[in-house]
Amino acid sequence: MKVIKNPKTIARSVLLAEADAIRNAVDLLDDQFDATVETILNSSGRLVVTGVGKSALIGQKIVATMNSTGTPSLFMHAADAIHGDLGMIQVNDVVLLISKSGNTAEIKVLLPLLKRTGVRLIALVSARDSYLAQHADHVLHAYAEMEADPLNLAPTTSTTVALAIGDALAISLLEVRGFTRQDFARYHPGGSLGKRLYLRVADIFPHNQCPQVLLTTPVREVIFTISANRLGATAVIDENGLLRGIVTDGDIRRMAYDHASFWELSAQDVMTTAPVCVDPDEYAAAALQLMQERDVSQLVVSEANQVLGFIHLHDLLREGLV
Repeated sequence: MKVIKNPKTIARSVLLAEADAIRNAVDLLDDQFDATVETILNSSGRLVVTGVGKSALIGQKIVATMNSTGTPSLFMHAADAIHGDLGMIQVNDVVLLISKSGNTAEIKVLLPLLKRTGVRLIALVSARDSYLAQHADHVLHAYAEMEADPLNLAPTTSTTVALAIGDALAISLLEVRGFTRQDFARYHPGGSLGKRLYLRVADIFPHNQCPQVLLTTPVREVIFTISANRLGATAVIDENGLLRGIVTDGDIRRMAYDHASFWELSAQDVMTTAPVCVDPDEYAAAALQLMQERDVSQLVVSEANQVLGFIHLHDLLREGLV
């Protein structure tokens, strides 16, 4: 099939239309948004999100965002609600109903049933004069004048605006609640995201060898030590066990260029002084950032100038942080 219209031009028009709709939604924020946040915060129950069609899919994403940012939430499909799922609603819950028109058949059937339970109702709706908006306790105006498709039929702009307002609501609740980095880590223990938030250097370095040589150790032994431990480096300590430097593979290569005969050299002749160190309690993600900033592939783990071990870039790769 021959493409007649330029796809990039079409894509730009879609993105601009959706971006403009989100910008317009900023001006529609009013006291109802503040009241919605207060209602959810003061509730001892869950936030139950419901909708049908594409609104249901947006609702599922909003639920996922809420749960990961400290607002206990669950999704209830509006069509299933009137066939038994309404039993999941508890008296202290708050229900967020998502609908572009606010007049769908499922919403009109469901809304009176919800009101009988006594729960607070929030409408996320494009039409403020709709049945849903008129019967909800709070209205979040997700207005979309036109969809992005030329037929003005496919839910595109309207679902994007609804999703953006859902994000705005979740982050507002997060900030007002004082949700911390540690809270976020508790809800995201798996994957690279979770590890960035909780994994520390102390969780990694004990699994590695801790190569060390004295200042006076001959270069030949230094090379053997580096090779045997496969970390690409060894710490250099003095007679009191204090860290004085580091010898890396790079230092050995430079030594070979700089010295015609180097077997009489010792560790102190080729080492790099003031090695890049990291505290064992530091986050592993911060260690990775330090490696990137200093352009090194390993860090000495130290405390009070005592060598505790090494953490290598390969460790962070293995943990999925890179």
